[in-house]
Amino acid sequence: MLAQAAGKIKAINSALARPFVATAEKFRLQGKDASSARSAARFVAEFTRSRRDIIRAQRLRYRIFSEEYGASFRAPFGLDRDRFDKHCLHLVVRDTHSGELVGYTRVLTAEAAARAGSYYSAGEFDLAMLAKLSGRVAEIGRTCIHPEHRNGAVIGVLWSRLAQFMVEDRIDHLIGCASVALGEGYDVGAIVGRIRERHLSAPMLRVAPRLPLQQLSASDSGSERMPALLKAYLRMGARVCGEPCWDPEFNCIDFFILLSLDDLPARYVQHFLQPTPANLLVV
Repeated sequence: MLAQAAGKIKAINSALARPFVATAEKFRLQGKDASSARSAARFVAEFTRSRRDIIRAQRLRYRIFSEEYGASFRAPFGLDRDRFDKHCLHLVVRDTHSGELVGYTRVLTAEAAARAGSYYSAGEFDLAMLAKLSGRVAEIGRTCIHPEHRNGAVIGVLWSRLAQFMVEDRIDHLIGCASVALGEGYDVGAIVGRIRERHLSAPMLRVAPRLPLQQLSASDSGSERMPALLKAYLRMGARVCGEPCWDPEFNCIDFFILLSLDDLPARYVQHFLQPTPANLLVV
């Protein structure tokens, strides 16, 4: 098993010398996702150090978290920013036709977390389980997609660039919080029940929420609806490391997710190994 995994990673690393392109066809999107991707504008995902880009991303974050989540945090100048931003890598997705920033996440490496004093998630969960992970760890956070671009295309491009980042920087595990806004009408009990049934991590890799939800039980409503980002995490092979945490500041519940490099779906691995003529992430 270890030899097979090592061979897969070696093959991916050699393929990264070639340009990287993501297309809806290569992702094998189905149904509505494929239809939306075919009709969508072209999107590019890239890490940026531009102050202007980071401010635009912080403005997008504030718009989504305040207007959609009903977050109550202080945000001078309409920007969502905190002490971790200066330590993070900032990944943005652009619409190359309009120039608009339509997707975002930030990455906090283990080295940067040491400089910051902790991972962001440590404020919500006891992360003692991290000591049981072998290899390098990085945290993603503040992930958000423009409300007009949640059809799968932007999320696919964002996650493809993250997968490439994992391979390039030899990140063995991504961690972070996946949120469910309490004001968006989701059946929280049904979501928790589905996760408990299908997506939990191994017991040794569980975390303890600092503000657990009280007396939350699975629902029998039959609703399978969940936020697009949480659904994308699970499709990528992420595991949920236990019960969610209530985040009163952002008016949501957060699940702690763990995505290991060895669990990346085969379609992403195959994508890395295909030679391509361009150097953009395109959908």
